[in-house]
Amino acid sequence: MYRLPPLLRRWIWLSFVFISGCAQLQLEQWDAHYGKATPKERAVSAPGPLTYYGQIRPLLEKRCVNCHGCYDAPCQLKQEAYEGLLRGANAQPVYGTRLLAAEPTRLFEDAQTTAEWRSKGFYPVFNERRAEGNNNLQLSLLAQTLILKKNHPLPSKGLLPERFALGLDAKYECPRIETYQAFAKANPLAGMPYGLPALKPAEAKKILDWVSLGAPMGSPPQLPSQADEQLQQWEAFFNGPSLKQQLVGRYLYEHLFLAHLYFANAPGAHFRLVRSKTPPGEPIDPISTRRPYDDPGVARVYYRLRLDPSSLLAKTYMPYALSAERLALWHSWFLNPNFTVDRLPNYSEAESANPFITFAQLPVEARYRFLLSEAQFTIMNFIKGPVCRGQVALNVIQDHFWVFFLAPETQQGAPFAQFLAYNSAHLYLPVMESNNLIPVGSWATYSRLQMNYLEAKAAYVRESLKSEENLGLGLIWDGDGGRNPNAALTIFRHRDSASVHQGLIGPAPKTAWVIGYPLLERIHYLLVAGFDVYGNVPHQLMSRLYMDFLRIEGEMNFVELLPKKTQQTELAFWYRDAERDLQRYIDAYLNHMPDRPLLQYSSADPKQELFQALRQHLGQAAQSPRHLNPRTATEHTLDALRLPPAALKWLPQTTLLLVPEEGIFTLVHVSAYSNLSSLFGEERRRRPLEDQLIITRGVVGAYPNSFFRVNRQDLALWAAQLASLNSEADYQTLKRRFGVRRTDANFWAHSDDLARIFHQQQPSEAAVLDYNRLENR
Repeated sequence: MYRLPPLLRRWIWLSFVFISGCAQLQLEQWDAHYGKATPKERAVSAPGPLTYYGQIRPLLEKRCVNCHGCYDAPCQLKQEAYEGLLRGANAQPVYGTRLLAAEPTRLFEDAQTTAEWRSKGFYPVFNERRAEGNNNLQLSLLAQTLILKKNHPLPSKGLLPERFALGLDAKYECPRIETYQAFAKANPLAGMPYGLPALKPAEAKKILDWVSLGAPMGSPPQLPSQADEQLQQWEAFFNGPSLKQQLVGRYLYEHLFLAHLYFANAPGAHFRLVRSKTPPGEPIDPISTRRPYDDPGVARVYYRLRLDPSSLLAKTYMPYALSAERLALWHSWFLNPNFTVDRLPNYSEAESANPFITFAQLPVEARYRFLLSEAQFTIMNFIKGPVCRGQVALNVIQDHFWVFFLAPETQQGAPFAQFLAYNSAHLYLPVMESNNLIPVGSWATYSRLQMNYLEAKAAYVRESLKSEENLGLGLIWDGDGGRNPNAALTIFRHRDSASVHQGLIGPAPKTAWVIGYPLLERIHYLLVAGFDVYGNVPHQLMSRLYMDFLRIEGEMNFVELLPKKTQQTELAFWYRDAERDLQRYIDAYLNHMPDRPLLQYSSADPKQELFQALRQHLGQAAQSPRHLNPRTATEHTLDALRLPPAALKWLPQTTLLLVPEEGIFTLVHVSAYSNLSSLFGEERRRRPLEDQLIITRGVVGAYPNSFFRVNRQDLALWAAQLASLNSEADYQTLKRRFGVRRTDANFWAHSDDLARIFHQQQPSEAAVLDYNRLENR
């Protein structure tokens, strides 16, 4: 190992001592002048002219939460809750490459007081010293960033200078209040909102006046009285005394811990299902562990509903209704069937991370119907849940594909349960390995395990075909006769984020998945329950590696339904230029697949024939409110819009088009690839001539890249200019005429219009959009 020369080591040590000494001296000077800092704790305050819950929260949601929310909030300053503002900022980014796992810093979980957050390296954005004179403003980082923007506004048109840190890989500077004046002098355009126009004077004044009053919290919203009875009823259900009820409670918790749970008679109040040391009726004493299946360290766990005070962010919002109908269904699936739970599973890492072992005593049909009944939520968890965004987790999927599900009737009964029990070892997941060690597993190891599982699965299917009639299209879940809209899903990938939508959107995609219970459960435990955003590089790489096998399995389940003679041709197109090892794996997979085509095919294009048959089979469940209605003039113009590759290449991943008289539409740029079999070299596998444009009603995606605002009478002109794009200069000309750029004087007015119409068009989905990915073009 290389050792630094002694003189250089001494120089580095002296420099460190000098810098540390200067920082300590500065803090001592501040202590002497302003008084020692005392962490500002959460405290209910009397109603007043300005409080967080009274007047400030709605303003922050419109102007600040657009960037400062979830794990990718710059400097970890999460402004979607008052507790996040009290916690403050931290210069250490959550996302990054690390050899050792980092200590998690999840709001509401990993610390309960501001003082605890200070011990974890977070520093204040409010004054925590003497509240005298002008100190509350002068010593508030939040206030000083607004004042800096007021004194040094952005250009009112055109592009921002290249020195602005924008985009996914932006390197933010995170100064403390003690060093902010020097930072501001060197970076006069770094005021907040960063890279966006200043707040209106009245808005900025309202926030500054609030900060000058000491940033009082006010009274947080209380649970509506009509929801008290439901809260008690549901907590009683989650915490039944029998072993069966306790195991069911654990299963539900490990699948709902990220959900925004709500009651029908209190739709504005959202809850988180949390583990507590205390039973219902007592204050919640939270159990915080890295993963939801980690050892809680207590003899009895209680599952409690904690009111979540956070603003709703589109990139994390996953609503899930707790209703009388759902409670009756869960009883019929989990509690009413006659089965026995004779012991509770332990929390050892080898078992708790494997749901096929942990929950083997619960009926497979119950587990599958639970996941299937809200399949959009189930799939959305791995996209929105633990990461908010993340290319490592998402570059394993296509930019546009459809998802179908095996019928519950095919995933039930004693033979199927025995099949899962016998193959639980083959379903070993990388999350079972230590987060702080280089995993000993390799592609070959997981490939062998997956092939062993495939062989067993093929044998099981062959045996099943002998004993049952050919199900035909009945093999695929039809949403209980089309009543459940979760039976068909469309997934869009937007480079480093993704979105999941009910129904079949867009033209027939290149690929599709068919998912059954074992695959659906493994996706959840790999990328939701078992994925650690604070984990090390090996953990994240192995998770991505294993997701390759799960994607292939879902795709193969679809290919299996095509005529045998066309399967190889289809796969050869999906996996062009794939590595030899992967190609051999796919060939072996193909050879193991039993011959069970879904239809009596008669056309020259079996895949399109299958898609059409599935549409008819699914009925209403295949429909989507995102579809354009070409009978209206505006939507006819959009439906007829075709962009040649030369024009499409200039569009970003997601563009929101606002036609004031009509509503919001999304232009989704679907990027094509020869294959998605490797973590690296994505650009080398791009096939831009195969790209597509899909235009939908409403908002698609949580991270818009570009805004256009076009009046109805100008739509044809806008469409013609869009279709004729041939250069970056053409695109910028179009943006000058119809775009709303970061520097636009009307940016915030346009943002308010988007939020208002978003809630009108999609009331059950609407939440605060994230502006961290807005382009500077």
